Amino acid sequence: TFLIPTLAFSSVAWAHSGVKNAMVKARMDAMSEIGENTKTIGKMAKGQIAFDAALARASAAAIAQSAAQTPVHFEMNETDPKSEALPKIWENYEDFIFKAKALEIVALDLSTSVQTVDDLGPGMARLGQACKSCHAQYRQ
Repeated sequence: TFLIPTLAFSSVAWAHSGVKNAMVKARMDAMSEIGENTKTIGKMAKGQIAFDAALARASAAAIAQSAAQTPVHFEMNETDPKSEALPKIWENYEDFIFKAKALEIVALDLSTSVQTVDDLGPGMARLGQACKSCHAQYRQ
């Protein structure tokens, strides 16, 4: 049981190794946290791990909390060679923040509405749309 979280953390740490800018590292870690919580919900939706409504709601709440912090993490136009953030973020910051808020709203809804495994598919579709709408424009 301890091996899986360790491996997940190790892969995140490895992916972010070499990042010299502390602000960029913090936002990369926050985005990774969103990704890890999304994976947890996705694995439940696919039946890869047992459905746990409380864990699904907690994962969605964590996504919402990280999404709410996105404006803070990207407020300053900080760069690093390892960053995947495109300069378009700061050229169209209001749209970027709008998209982060949309993710927060979807995740907040999931954090209170998930009751059964059948709730996860539609929830994952909405999460995926919110993530893709931002990544398509603002991430390498």
